[in-house]
Amino acid sequence: MIAGLITDEHGKTLPDALGEVQRGLEVVEFACGAPQLLKGEHSHGIGGGIDHWAQRMPLGVVAGVTPFNFPFMVPMWMAPVAIACGNAFVLKPSERDPSPSLHIARLFAEAGLPAGVFSVIQGDKTAVDRLLEHPEIQAVSFVGSTPIARHVYETAARHGKRAQALGGAKNHLVVLPDADLDQAADGLIGAAYGSAGERCMAISVAVLVGDIADVVLEKVRARAATLRIGSGRTEGVDMGPLVTAAHRTRVLDYIDSGVAEGARLLLDGRHNLPSACAGGFFVGPTLFDEVRPEMRIYQEEIFGPVLCVVRVRTLREAVELVNRHPLGNGVSLYTRDGGAAQAFCREIQAGMVGVNVPIPVPLAWHSFGGWKQSLFGDHHAYGEEGVRFYTRYKSIMQRWPEGDAKGPEFVMPVNG
Repeated sequence: MIAGLITDEHGKTLPDALGEVQRGLEVVEFACGAPQLLKGEHSHGIGGGIDHWAQRMPLGVVAGVTPFNFPFMVPMWMAPVAIACGNAFVLKPSERDPSPSLHIARLFAEAGLPAGVFSVIQGDKTAVDRLLEHPEIQAVSFVGSTPIARHVYETAARHGKRAQALGGAKNHLVVLPDADLDQAADGLIGAAYGSAGERCMAISVAVLVGDIADVVLEKVRARAATLRIGSGRTEGVDMGPLVTAAHRTRVLDYIDSGVAEGARLLLDGRHNLPSACAGGFFVGPTLFDEVRPEMRIYQEEIFGPVLCVVRVRTLREAVELVNRHPLGNGVSLYTRDGGAAQAFCREIQAGMVGVNVPIPVPLAWHSFGGWKQSLFGDHHAYGEEGVRFYTRYKSIMQRWPEGDAKGPEFVMPVNG
């Protein structure tokens, strides 16, 4: 049911939607074990008959603002953890595909969750700003573009709220000459064109090191040219449509920009689409070579099936290229060299790193989040980071007096 709603409103293929549901349910399972992380700490007899314990307390009412590309999984990053920590949760889903969130609310109610603990509101920026300003909302979680993430973080801070604002991405996949090139090409195809590129962890830049560029490019081009495009409910389809006509226009504008700025277009998704796609919001797999860092298609998040190739001579150049980009969500490296992989993981400036893994999305018991302008706030999403975000730390010291009172004390208390 939920996967079907996702496919109908977002456009991603049904198998991809089922995968999204599975990843969301994994966070629900994690939240069911949250008492282990909420049980606090205790120290007996720290001095003068005093016991000390610490515990995590709920914030109260918290809110989540979620994007169109994962209308089930991203709300599940937030709501189950927030509720398990003792909070009430208000969800403002994307207006582009709101039905999965409404179905989530129905399922919570059927499961016996008390009324008002999980609520869904609809709307656009006006609704978001109302949440950010409302005096009873104690914290706001957000996933979306970097400009909006910055707005959410700054507005929430002005109103004395916690904010966890995950922004945009420009994820790179670096291929070293010693890598399994077929494996790297397969990784690039799935990570760049899966869900029509509408993923915050999509790989949109391939960084090809040394003299392997032509070989890898041909493997990617040949594979991309065979991808099947059509309705997400059609069996065997690899890519569905983009979410709206406006978003399709935006992606096409980026392709036009890349051509105008001198990138070499090897595969053009603007044309030669299947006849069944006529009139829909479809863009085919697009591949650019000879992309330079100053180009708009390199600097900005496209959020569509467009892969840019940058050629460099060494791993050091690749690391410096990735680290110069203002976004630092995720990055991957393909290599057989363990030493190179260790150095890469140590030096790269991104929140999530994959080694021979094209889309390094952490599982539910870890946490998801980027660096630099891909995350505004101190906490990543879900996992133990989510528990910390949705709770306040309280430290309690307790003593029960015995015998006569000793009168006022004017020295700093010490242990002993």
